[in-house]
Amino acid sequence: TISVDPGPTGVAGNVNIGFVTVKICAPGTATCQTIDHIIMDTGSVGLRIENEALSTAMRAALPHTMTGGKGVGECYQYVDGYVFGSVRTADFTIGGESVSNMPMLVIGDTGDYANVPTDCSSGGGTSHDTIADFGANGIIGIGMGVSDCGSYCAGTTNNGYYYTCVSATCTGTILATSSQVPNPVARMAVNNNGTVIDLPAVAHPGVVGLTGKLYFGIGTQTNNQLGSQTILTANNYGLITATYKGVSLTQSFIDSGTNFYGFSDSAITGCTGNLAGFYCPTSSLDLSATLAGSNGATKVVNFTIDNTDQLVQGPNYVLPGLGGDPTGFDNLQPYSNSFDFGLPFFYGRKVYTAIAGRNAGGTVGPYVAF
Repeated sequence: TISVDPGPTGVAGNVNIGFVTVKICAPGTATCQTIDHIIMDTGSVGLRIENEALSTAMRAALPHTMTGGKGVGECYQYVDGYVFGSVRTADFTIGGESVSNMPMLVIGDTGDYANVPTDCSSGGGTSHDTIADFGANGIIGIGMGVSDCGSYCAGTTNNGYYYTCVSATCTGTILATSSQVPNPVARMAVNNNGTVIDLPAVAHPGVVGLTGKLYFGIGTQTNNQLGSQTILTANNYGLITATYKGVSLTQSFIDSGTNFYGFSDSAITGCTGNLAGFYCPTSSLDLSATLAGSNGATKVVNFTIDNTDQLVQGPNYVLPGLGGDPTGFDNLQPYSNSFDFGLPFFYGRKVYTAIAGRNAGGTVGPYVAF
């Protein structure tokens, strides 16, 4: 089940965030914990859970990944910031699917991992090392990659992802692909070629909350078959092309982890004050973009942008018309020449995300389909 709601207790400001619940156990043991409000993110790869979301027993029981007798830490960059912590191993369960001995990240871990490497913190944005900072208990990246770095980190020491940490001093290290933080879906036994997100349509200006479904696998079960959806194949970075108002944006993507339509349009009135970066048109705007895959397939997407200042006056956490210019936010490091179709794009659509190199319903990923 996917839930779009305000988030964990004590967190403020969440809108258009889809959450799932996961269970982790110390490998082969009954020391387990069920953790809710994990962000569902098709724009990243890997399970990462806040240290403060773990019980004392869970923190103590999860084994550290070691190399050369030293604990392994990881830095992972998101468009709005970064996380750093220890790489651990857990038995993982979600929605009846299980993965044994799966590497994951404990965000904001202490001890040997207390100091964030400078080349991690200087990457832009802010640290997400607490639940309040992240707005969630963690994140599960179910994007198009099999692992979060792959052969690059297996062969390059100063890769910007993996480090060995001793006495809070961390040094770049190579790490075998099998030990890297993986896409949990790619490690599943059968339904391991992608996901399907199915969220209901939402009338403007929005609703308080909603629930939907996340299905594992594409074309592997009766409930995850491709129908009449258009398949748009992506490049190795999960990017497709969006043409908006005649401009070809070649680094565009569909990302459930973004909470708005992110694109630049100087003709749309921007908000001011603490809403700077979002759009505040005097009246709602009906717009469209044409998405194209590297396979030559295209699909027209119609969407509406509402006035953000009016949206935030209400009690709703589901806002289908939320849009903004990523270059207008101080804490974002967006792709250039891009259109980010965030969670509002998913409302009322069944969206398929296929993993690179996996045959998903007759077409090899990476691709998106809707």
